[in-house]
Amino acid sequence: MLAKIPQQAFKDFEGGMKWIDRGDYAQAAELLKKASEQGHVDAQFYLAGLYADGQGVRQDFKQAMHWYRKVADKGFAEAQFNLGVMYYKGQGVEQDFEQARQWYLKAADNGDALAQYALGRMYEKGEGVTQDYKYAFSLYEKAANQGVAQAQYKLGVMYEEGNGVVLDEEQAAFWYEKAANQDNVHAQFKLGYMYDNGIGVPQDTQKALFWWNKAAELGDTEAQRNLGVMYDMGLGVPRDYIEAHKWLSISGAGGKWFKVAGEWINNISSLDDDEEVGSGLRAVELFMTPEQIAEAQRRASEWMNKHKK
Repeated sequence: MLAKIPQQAFKDFEGGMKWIDRGDYAQAAELLKKASEQGHVDAQFYLAGLYADGQGVRQDFKQAMHWYRKVADKGFAEAQFNLGVMYYKGQGVEQDFEQARQWYLKAADNGDALAQYALGRMYEKGEGVTQDYKYAFSLYEKAANQGVAQAQYKLGVMYEEGNGVVLDEEQAAFWYEKAANQDNVHAQFKLGYMYDNGIGVPQDTQKALFWWNKAAELGDTEAQRNLGVMYDMGLGVPRDYIEAHKWLSISGAGGKWFKVAGEWINNISSLDDDEEVGSGLRAVELFMTPEQIAEAQRRASEWMNKHKK
């Protein structure tokens, strides 16, 4: 027979949640701890999260695991998934793929989409388990049907490569588009590639440009490079050497920007490290005036400043 939870625990929980809404995590943690110690399950779950994130309390993965386990043992899928993550990463405990698998499986069986994806990834990679593409595919499919973008992308890859399922490029494009519409940058690049080459979809340069532009804006260096080439050659867009130079610069400078005196500076000489981008830039510059090159560099710097992390 379950112990009756005191009425005060519910009041403490409600008070704690109000403090969370106000952004005062220290006050929230104090009340949630009181409610948790009286057996309030929701309070235990939120308190575990505060310990895991170090909000209102000193970050303490062991305490997070303690409270997540209390909730997980009662069958709550999200807590089971979080325990799986902690065992997978070795947070508050030694890394243990088998324990991670067991907790992911419990959560996945309870319908948790993120657990289904995480477990699928373990079986796809063979992390602590025998690699099993078919089982990984079935788990990704469950998560994808619940809207998990990364699982949708993974389905696209498996259909495209024929891993765990019969190769089907139309299905690959279908799932890439699902993920791409949720801003999965890898899916956006893949979908652009498929439209550019007519793989699984009718060849459509405009759609390739559309998806590569989205991926480029999210920082995908291959998409940025492809945009540069398209502007250089006038594929799907009017030829524009300034835009071509801008995107080639941004692509080649991935990870090669430096903050100096508060400004982001591109080490242009580092582009020589990327022979393809470097030669592309030099080729484009043959058709540009010094003023156009300066404008392209200004646009590239402006983009990087806008998107800096």
